[in-house]
Amino acid sequence: MNVELRQVHDSDLPVFFRQMNDPEALHMAAFTPGEPADRDAFDAHWSRIRSSDAVVRTVLADGDVIGSAAVYGEPGEREVTYWVDRAYWGKGIATAALRALLTEVPERPLYARAASDNAGSLRVLEKCGFRAVATASGFANARGAEIAETVLILEG
Repeated sequence: MNVELRQVHDSDLPVFFRQMNDPEALHMAAFTPGEPADRDAFDAHWSRIRSSDAVVRTVLADGDVIGSAAVYGEPGEREVTYWVDRAYWGKGIATAALRALLTEVPERPLYARAASDNAGSLRVLEKCGFRAVATASGFANARGAEIAETVLILEG
């Protein structure tokens, strides 16, 4: 499968909204918006992201929009995030997309966070050179509870 990144187009947003409302994906991601079905909040969030200094990209697999990837935050504390449609999990797409994003954004260090029980996401991050440096606890909207999260870093 050919994986590419490109600028986010307005036409990508309905796809992202649908993906963010997949109950299984929400549970796995854990740290999600409080009301993922609130389209106005979703649109406001994406408007803020797209007008910020974040590097935000659409992930394409064989030309189809299947997710997003971004680097955001203050210099020295910037984090990566990504979302891949559940139908494409386990195919190496998240890893390929994150590698492409890391090539585009050479700034280091970069950080990442994932629910500690999200083995797939932790594996993607580790395959891209991130290493776990801490665990923390945070409220996971998608699970309605405090859960453990792993903090990772990608250094120079």
